[in-house]
Amino acid sequence: MASIDEVELKKMSQEERAKALGMTTEQLTGRSLFIEFNSDEVERFTYPWAPDVDFNKRSEIDVGNLTTTEINEKIRDLMDDGYGTIVISNPRGKHSIAVGILSRLNLIIEGSLGYFAIGLIDGPNVRIKGRVGWSCGENMMSGTAVVEKNAGSTFGAAIRGGDLVCMGSVGSRTGIDMKGGTIIVGGDTGALSGFMMQRGRMIVCGNAGKNLGDSMYDGVIYVGGDIASLGVDAVQSELTDDDRTWLTRKLAQYELEPANGVGNFTKIIAGKQLWNYDNLEPTEKKLIL
Repeated sequence: MASIDEVELKKMSQEERAKALGMTTEQLTGRSLFIEFNSDEVERFTYPWAPDVDFNKRSEIDVGNLTTTEINEKIRDLMDDGYGTIVISNPRGKHSIAVGILSRLNLIIEGSLGYFAIGLIDGPNVRIKGRVGWSCGENMMSGTAVVEKNAGSTFGAAIRGGDLVCMGSVGSRTGIDMKGGTIIVGGDTGALSGFMMQRGRMIVCGNAGKNLGDSMYDGVIYVGGDIASLGVDAVQSELTDDDRTWLTRKLAQYELEPANGVGNFTKIIAGKQLWNYDNLEPTEKKLIL
């Protein structure tokens, strides 16, 4: 391929220059990131090397005097021995507990955890009978996780699948960079929740802080209370019958359905004015921002 000199490039339009340099622009308007469940992929529900556990086989651990590493190793050892229900007592707010569990498991935490709890999980059902710190459920792939009290900031950061539930209130930046799954907050959420959300669904039963859904790319946020302000490119949309049906079913699943129903929820989606943001000229970016 012949090289193109600088003089020739200057004579071309922006689109011609992009093609000449091997770059292409892609119009994303109208596309959807929604992925249908495929029942034919049964063999992909679990990892082939995941331990075969029995939910009726139960073990309880007092971890008060154990380190984080020792606790996580103990959980893995019990799973290798076939234990499908594990109860952890006296966690004392330790950090990074129960991370990287890639198998089916009933895990019950009798107390509160620190930051990065249950991150990178793919499959387990977790119940935390206390509070959690920052980034609970970060990069969660599948399964369910329920926090009975409050949670810190970045709850469900970059979550990709499953249900992550906080019965109380959470801090700021809930669901930042969310890529799938469902986040449910029984109380309020802080500022910049849903920031750079890419897909998935977030339900906030209480109020939402400033800049909700800022720079969200796709996905849906439902808010039952007041919204302090919307972020860049986040817009209100009509609540449909399908939305109401799904909200009712999902909230009832975790006993969080409001007494007056879900008809008053506000639906927030992406305005999609930033989908081709990198291709805009500086003056155009100023108009959007």
